[in-house]
Amino acid sequence: MPYLEDKKLRAALVNGNLSPITAGHLNYLITATVHKYLKVNGLNYGNINLVIGALECAKLEAYRMIAAPYEAKKRFANGPVSTLDAINLEEIR
Repeated sequence: MPYLEDKKLRAALVNGNLSPITAGHLNYLITATVHKYLKVNGLNYGNINLVIGALECAKLEAYRMIAAPYEAKKRFANGPVSTLDAINLEEIR
């Protein structure tokens, strides 16, 4: 059974009114978006490659903008794991 009907999912994605409740929902939304892109643009190696590249860039951007600053904040609050972390800790002070 789909998370949402196709029209509702599309409208929610376009309007930004859809908030995933679980990691499974988030995975479903990403997968459904990829499927829609490939249905519209065609299932071929070039489009699959474009999708994989876009997903990889989104992952890297999420790490750079969300995870790395969070980790730096925690490292600053809790101290470095080792002297290797201490080198990087000095850079953010």
